[in-house]
Amino acid sequence: MKILFAGGGTAGHINPALAVAGYIRSRHPEAQLSYIGTKKGLESKLVPEANIDFYTIDVKGFQRKISLSNIKHNISAAKLLITASSQARKLLLELKPDVVMGTGGYVSGPVLREAHKLGIKCCIHEQNAFAGKANKMLAPDMDAVMLAMPEAEPYFNLKGKKAIITGNPVRESVINADKQKARAILGLDDKPMILSFGGSLGARKINEAAADIMQWHKADGKVHHFHATGKYGVELMPQLLKDRGVDINSPYLHITEYINNMDVLMSAADLVICRAGAITVSELQAQGKPAVLIPSPNVAENHQYYNAMTLVRKSAAKLVEEKDLTRDSIVDAVSKLIDNPENLEKMSKASKQSAILDTNERIYQVIMGLLTQ
Repeated sequence: MKILFAGGGTAGHINPALAVAGYIRSRHPEAQLSYIGTKKGLESKLVPEANIDFYTIDVKGFQRKISLSNIKHNISAAKLLITASSQARKLLLELKPDVVMGTGGYVSGPVLREAHKLGIKCCIHEQNAFAGKANKMLAPDMDAVMLAMPEAEPYFNLKGKKAIITGNPVRESVINADKQKARAILGLDDKPMILSFGGSLGARKINEAAADIMQWHKADGKVHHFHATGKYGVELMPQLLKDRGVDINSPYLHITEYINNMDVLMSAADLVICRAGAITVSELQAQGKPAVLIPSPNVAENHQYYNAMTLVRKSAAKLVEEKDLTRDSIVDAVSKLIDNPENLEKMSKASKQSAILDTNERIYQVIMGLLTQ
């Protein structure tokens, strides 16, 4: 059994492929797994670390904003797209996969197109509520189209086929985390716990919002607050707190650059304040966590907004768009939840009920089905 994966650019495209690959390997140790990405993409680091054979093609994405530099970039990207197809075809003829699975990103386009032309069974997985361009382009020719969120289906031309709802792969440590055990590990009392973060680099707006929330609850120490500043917030956060008269050494504040134990912290939290990346949304659902979501406006097609709305419509989260983010708006959203535990409980139940916890098995069954066609 030979399974080839293609996708890259961001962890949101790569990690689902690696999760499925790991699941297949656990069921079929003899399976030959391979991956096609780019030399400069994050996949060039993550895939070899997962002990999966890694191959590359030369391709890059197109810039949407019009400028002289972007025009030059897009001319170069168009030229690479032509050679990328021939590179992909050569690798496919060499690897001879039984099934090719694409998880999005511009690198998946040439690989899946050429695989389809060669008569190889092909499937794609879309992680977001707003479908990416590569997956939308590929969908009509795919043997199976898998969606993490049903809200994405209207964006696809499925030619009469039915999309398969699988959810996003979520780590077992997140799915199986226990709130009381997590709180014991962290040494927390019975005060509510807020968790906030904005990604590994750190978003200034999220750091500012976290500082505003800390100013709100500083007087009475009514909550424990864990916050990850990200790389660019390490030096910024102390100044934000100083400007707001908040003691950074308060025993109720736990500030770090990066969270290495997200499964524990998210499990212990009563409320999570964060962006709305696809995997983050799925992890919130897996643990049934109420959330205040602040989608990043700096992502393709504003897809985080659509991800956030999947939870908002289920009454599992509150939305504060960055353009509306002020001290008053974020403190109002958070205080209404922290001061009303019954609202948090309702949101928690709504979030948990919307979770899909067997994603790997669902995707595995799709791939096995293609193998027998």
